[in-house]
Amino acid sequence: MIRIVLADDERMVRTALRVILDAEPDLTVVGEAPTGAEAVSVVRELRPDVVLMDVRMPEIDGIRATEQILAGMAEPPRVVVVTTFENDSYVYDALRVGAAGFLLKRAAVEELVGAVRLVARGDSLLYPAAVRGLAAEHARRGPSAPPPWAARLTDRESEVLRLMATGLTNAEIAARMGVGPATTKTHVAAVLAKTGARDRTQAVIQAYESGFVRAG
Repeated sequence: MIRIVLADDERMVRTALRVILDAEPDLTVVGEAPTGAEAVSVVRELRPDVVLMDVRMPEIDGIRATEQILAGMAEPPRVVVVTTFENDSYVYDALRVGAAGFLLKRAAVEELVGAVRLVARGDSLLYPAAVRGLAAEHARRGPSAPPPWAARLTDRESEVLRLMATGLTNAEIAARMGVGPATTKTHVAAVLAKTGARDRTQAVIQAYESGFVRAG
C-alpha cells in the first residue's frame, strides 16, 4: 500500500484528490495539510511514501516545505509538486531542492495515479518534457569548464546521463544502448552517486546547469 499526504490550501482540490487516490486498491491518503508549515509537520508525523505538494501555499510555500521535509528526515518521502502552470519558476525551484517531479492540476486521473506509483517505486521518474524545458531555460550558456564530477564518469555513464536528459526511462536507455536493464540500473546508480544527485531529476538539472548537456 502506497501512503500519501496531500498538501494544498484548497479543500476542494484535496477532496478531489483523496476520492481519486483512495479509489485505487494500492493507494491510500493518510493525511492532509492546508499550509506549507502544516505539511512539514504532518509528513514528519505520518511518514508517507509520497507527498503531493502544491507550490503556492500560505505560511511557507511548497518549495520551502519540500526542502524542510527532505532535509529533516532520514528516509524522506518522494515529493511530487502539483501546479497550475508548467512553466512556473516555482516548479523549477522545487525540483532543485529535491522534488521528484511535477504534475499539472489538469492532469488526467490515469496520469495522476500512474505518477504516484511511479515515484513511489523509486526505480523510474515522473519526468514530463516540460521538466527538460525548465532545466534548459536555466542551462549554462557558452563555453565553460566541465563540472568536477564529469571526470569521474565513465564513457558509458556519460552516455547514460545524456540519455536521461532526453527523458528516456531505464528500459528505453537499455534498448538504445543495447544492454540489459540491470546494467542500465547500475549505470544510473553510478551517475547519481558520482554527481551527488538525490535522483534522476537532480542529475539532469545538474547536467544542464553545468553545461554538461546543452539545451536545444
